[in-house]
Amino acid sequence: MPPPTTTPVDAALVACADGDPTTFGPVYDALAPVAFGTSLGVLRDPDHAAEVTQEVMVEVWQTAARFDPARASARTWVATLARRRAVDRVRAEQSRRDRDQRDLDASVAGAPRDVVVEDVERRLEGAAVRRCLESLTPTQREAVVEAYYGGRTYREVAERLGAALPTVKSRIRDGLGRLRDCLGVARG
Repeated sequence: MPPPTTTPVDAALVACADGDPTTFGPVYDALAPVAFGTSLGVLRDPDHAAEVTQEVMVEVWQTAARFDPARASARTWVATLARRRAVDRVRAEQSRRDRDQRDLDASVAGAPRDVVVEDVERRLEGAAVRRCLESLTPTQREAVVEAYYGGRTYREVAERLGAALPTVKSRIRDGLGRLRDCLGVARG
């Protein structure tokens, strides 16, 4: 089998193996678009593709001595390097997302919940509300209970109690004010 034909880019890449920076300019100009196109095809993000292209071209400069024109063209070699780097980038990004999601899930699920403490707090709050409801006048208590525990509108409470709507609104407003003071809730 005859040896493969070397292109001017292949020859320039071989010349880069000696470390002469002046020979790398034409290699970069010819092969950076190949690296960018290959990276963009895998990553679908121009910014990430540009970063991978930069990494690949640095690798090409540092490892030019490994390039063998008998095995592949310079374009194929660079495209292979770019594809590998781009796939590594995708895997690293997915791994980072998975790790972040695991950390988030662990922090949310791992937050200690003391069910007993929550139940006691809920019962104490309920007892305080009941105690404060007892401190209201009978008309205030009846209006507040009908509205908030009965789920009725002001109009429905007024009809149910046989009182005028403005009177019911005043009873509820005054009753809620007394409850707020009794429970020690700061005004916002």
